[in-house]
Amino acid sequence: MIDWNRVHELRDEIGADEFADVVDLFLEEVESEISALRERDRPDRIEARLHFLKGSALNLGFEDFAALCQTGERMASQGHANKVDITEIIEIYDQSRAAFIVGLRQSDDI
Repeated sequence: MIDWNRVHELRDEIGADEFADVVDLFLEEVESEISALRERDRPDRIEARLHFLKGSALNLGFEDFAALCQTGERMASQGHANKVDITEIIEIYDQSRAAFIVGLRQSDDI
């Protein structure tokens, strides 16, 4: 669900203080996009939203979430935005976010 090696790598690259800021910014921006998806955003916006979410997720190691976003993005780009399982994407985000926060709290070196 979470690529902890990516999380550690990012933290090592930017430092602990910057990492905390990146996490805060990530959660804020992703929550904004997820909120739009929860409200059943316009179909013509889904591809762009999922592209943004996929990139953000990959940067912070949210592997399963990124994979679902990529699948949905691909479907939307092929004209099937109405078939993207937004509920599943939101559920895996919520699960990933919870696992990430728990993992951060339990880790001594993050």
